[in-house]
Amino acid sequence: MARFRYKAVRGDGEVIEGEIEAASREAVVERLRGQGHVPIRADEFGAAAGLGLSLGLPFKRRRASAKDVMLITQELAILLRSGLPLDRALSIVGALTRRRSVRTMVERIHERVRGGATLADALESYEDVFPKFYAGMVRAGEAGGSLDVVLGRLAETLERSQALKENVKSALQYPALVVIMAVLSIIILMTAVIPEFRPLFEDAGAELPVSTRIVVACSDFLGKYWWVIAAVLLVVALVIRRHNADPAGRLRWDRWMLDVPLVGDLIKKIEVARLSRTLGTLLINGVSVLNALAMTTEALRNRAVAAALDEVRGRLTKGERLADPLIEAGVFPPLALQLIQIGEESGKLEEMLLRVADIYDEEVKRTIQRSLTLMVPVITIGIGILIAVIIGSMLAAILSAYDLPF
Repeated sequence: MARFRYKAVRGDGEVIEGEIEAASREAVVERLRGQGHVPIRADEFGAAAGLGLSLGLPFKRRRASAKDVMLITQELAILLRSGLPLDRALSIVGALTRRRSVRTMVERIHERVRGGATLADALESYEDVFPKFYAGMVRAGEAGGSLDVVLGRLAETLERSQALKENVKSALQYPALVVIMAVLSIIILMTAVIPEFRPLFEDAGAELPVSTRIVVACSDFLGKYWWVIAAVLLVVALVIRRHNADPAGRLRWDRWMLDVPLVGDLIKKIEVARLSRTLGTLLINGVSVLNALAMTTEALRNRAVAAALDEVRGRLTKGERLADPLIEAGVFPPLALQLIQIGEESGKLEEMLLRVADIYDEEVKRTIQRSLTLMVPVITIGIGILIAVIIGSMLAAILSAYDLPF
C-alpha cells in the first residue's frame, strides 16, 4: 500500500486536501469519487518527497508535451465528429502518433477504455500530462453525450494556449541571443584579451589610470576565481528553486513578481487570458461555477493570482456574484473585470469570458512586441557602452604609459 496526497472538490464546491493509503492512484480516484468528490490530483509520496527534496532534473522529458496533448485532442475530436466510435478513434490516434512515449500513453488509455473505463477515468492516470481541468470536461462531455463537442472546445482552448506560449518563447529568443553573445564577448575580452596587455603596462612602469586598474582587477578576479562566481550563481539558483518549491515561498515570490514594473502587468494579462478561457470553457460545458473555479485555480501558474481566485470561490459559496469579489481581489485588470461584470449581468458570462480571453491574448502579444521594441536597443546600447568603457580604459593606459596626448 502506498500513501498519496490528494486534492478534490466536494459537492458544495469546497476544495479539500488530505492523505490516504491506497494500492494505486486509480484506487484513490475511485475512492474519492465514491465519496461524492471530484478528484483534482493524487500524488504519491516518494523517497525524495519524504526528505523534502526536489531534484528537478533539467533533462527529464515529460511523457507528452503540451503540443502533443493538443494534437491528440484535435485528432480525437475530428475522428469522433466523423462518426467513429471512441474505441476505433483511440486506435487511430495511437497509430498516427510518432513519438514512442506518447504512443504508449495513448495505447494504455485505449486499453483502459476497452476494459470498460470511461475516457475521463483513463485520463486521470496521466494527470501530470493533461491539464487539471481536462478530465473534468471530458467527464461532463461523456455524461451529456457530447464528447466530440467538448473535445473540439478543448482542442481550441489548448491551441490558443499553445499559440500564446509559442509567441512568448519566439519573441524572447532574439533578446536572449543578444544577451548571451554579449556576455560571452565580455568574458572573452576580460579573460583572453586584457591579460595580454599586462606585460606592456609592467614594462612601462607608469601609474595606471583608476579606470584601468579597476578593469585589470576585474580581469584578474574573473580569470582566477571564475569558479567562485559560478558557485555563487549556482547557490543562488538552488536557493531560489528551494524557496519556490515551498508553497509559502512560491506564493511570496509570485506576489513579488506581480509588483515588478512591466513584468507584473504582463503576468496579470497572461493569467487573466488563461483564467478566462479555462473558466469560460468549463462553464459552457456544464461544469458548475464552484467546481469550474476550483479547476481553473489549479490551471493558473501564478500562485498569488490563484490564491486570489480561491478567495473569490470561497465568497461565491456564500451566495455572492462573481464580479464583485474579483474586483475586490485587486489583482485583475479593470477592463477584464468590467467585461466579466457585464457578462454576468446580461446572463452571457461564458461568452464574455471567452471574449476576454481573446482580448488579452492579443494584448499579451502587443505588450511583448512593444517591450521587445524597447528592450533590444537598450540591451545593445548598454552592452556597447560597457565594452567601450573597457576598451577606453585600456587605451587611456597605453597612452599614459608612453606619455602620449589623448
